[in-house]
Amino acid sequence: MLDGKHGPTKQKAARLVVDLASTAGATEFVRCEHAHVSGVSVITGGHGLRRFLSDLAGDTEGVVSIPTTLNSAGCDREKMEEMGIDYPDFLKHQFEIIEAYSNLGIDATLSCTPYDRGVELAEGIGSWAESNAVCFSNSYTSLITNRESGLSALATALTGWAPLWGLHLEMNRFPNIHVKVQCSMSNISDWSILGDWIGKQIRPEWKLPWGMMPHISGLPEHASFEMRKALTAAAANYGCPMLWADGHTVSPPDLNLYEGELEFTEHDLQLRYQQLAPKGIVDLVVIGCPQASVGEVRTTAAYVRSRMELGEIIPNQRLWIFTSGHNYEILESDGTIDLLEDAGALVLRDTCPEVTPYNRNKYNHILTNSLKAEHYLTSGLNKMPTSVSTISECVSHAFDPNLIESPRPKLDSSNAKPMYSNKSHQSGQISITGKSIPSQNEWVVEGTALVTDVPITYLGYVNRDTGVIEEKGHPLDGVAIEDTVLIYPKGSGSTVAPFVLMGLIYTGKGPKAIINCDVCPLTLPAASLLNVPYAHGFASNPTLDINNGDRVSVSLEDGIVRLSVISRTSED
Repeated sequence: MLDGKHGPTKQKAARLVVDLASTAGATEFVRCEHAHVSGVSVITGGHGLRRFLSDLAGDTEGVVSIPTTLNSAGCDREKMEEMGIDYPDFLKHQFEIIEAYSNLGIDATLSCTPYDRGVELAEGIGSWAESNAVCFSNSYTSLITNRESGLSALATALTGWAPLWGLHLEMNRFPNIHVKVQCSMSNISDWSILGDWIGKQIRPEWKLPWGMMPHISGLPEHASFEMRKALTAAAANYGCPMLWADGHTVSPPDLNLYEGELEFTEHDLQLRYQQLAPKGIVDLVVIGCPQASVGEVRTTAAYVRSRMELGEIIPNQRLWIFTSGHNYEILESDGTIDLLEDAGALVLRDTCPEVTPYNRNKYNHILTNSLKAEHYLTSGLNKMPTSVSTISECVSHAFDPNLIESPRPKLDSSNAKPMYSNKSHQSGQISITGKSIPSQNEWVVEGTALVTDVPITYLGYVNRDTGVIEEKGHPLDGVAIEDTVLIYPKGSGSTVAPFVLMGLIYTGKGPKAIINCDVCPLTLPAASLLNVPYAHGFASNPTLDINNGDRVSVSLEDGIVRLSVISRTSED
């Protein structure tokens, strides 16, 4: 494949797989059983995704080698009018993306819950690029997957192979924090709040090479599929790739020492409900992030039915329910869809609340039952004020627009807490060595260093048009990455991150070179495929050795990267 004997598409994919193996320190490859590719919606993948997929067109040999499914799209194509999407050429661009993936042999399931398709997943190694699915699969099933990016999962789908590293190896699958639950956890939303709460407790001094992987004790003996799904989906907000929950997963490996010990109490739960409760007019209620299971939709329908029996109707289709095409067919056959639509709800398939472009002339405050939805809707992806409550409360607000008559809330980031940073000004000359990737041979770059020791979240927090970091509290908030030597630990957040970075590189708004500290499957793919000089694995930490604003030289020769300071910036 690397030699091009299987066509240019698989040659690119093989190059990326080898580059990922090199940075991960993998010594062998492993055959994968299944892949799940993210990066489908127009607002997540953007022009970077569309440009990349167009570059792959026309290669008859460029089809996937293993069964591969596709993540959710940005709309229900049959209900565009009802959704009121006001986005230039949205449907046209969305179809271009889906058709391009289909031409690669990918099954366009358009679902962010590949574990909820009515199909038993094979045991073995997978390559999944939807964060909630990664955490669910590793926690509850026998399919093991690293937290892949959309591009690395696609590369594995095309070649059939992945580097054997990370969570593929049993020695890396162990809990690193212990969470003791001390409350009843009787509602689906309770489990969503718990998952998100755990992620918010992360400490910079904790050593978490594969992300936060909690061992959770004290949960009730019974947990529905919906509860377990809500827990892993919300935990994945902060990069959690798997968890252990006593009584609901396999027992965790014996461990005497955790990086941290946490207690989640009834006070913590109720405090989060108070913080997340709607405090102003609710414009729209959304259920199903990740896409709602059959049980979740039926639970919603039960609350809706009780209001219908009182003669009430949902005004202006204020309730949107998102589910997969597979689940939609089940719910259609048993009459659940008809009941919900008769009540005035809008049931959508093939899409998800976080990847939908909302019409801001209609909707400026959303209520949901999902902390995953809240996490992404309030990010730069939609910048939408979002509240959270239980399904029953969500349904009440859908039926009664006047339940709260206070002004709509507004996102206020003026008091954002500064993110923890260990950086201090450095002086004197320095020259450190690191590594690049096999696909890159020789290069020399000089430029101004843009440096942070805080991870960069591309999707939602880096402007896809200007390349300006837009995350309040981040040390580089308001700074553009264009034409810099960008030095940071790794990427964070959504698995669609590489497409955002690719889009900026295509339009000349990206960096001239990228330096990471840690293995970063969210950054490397864009650098590998678009040949942006890339370095990692330095003997010391470049995010602390180099000042933001230093003039630096970085070069690759004979497989060794050398990073040197030409001139230091003055200390403010």
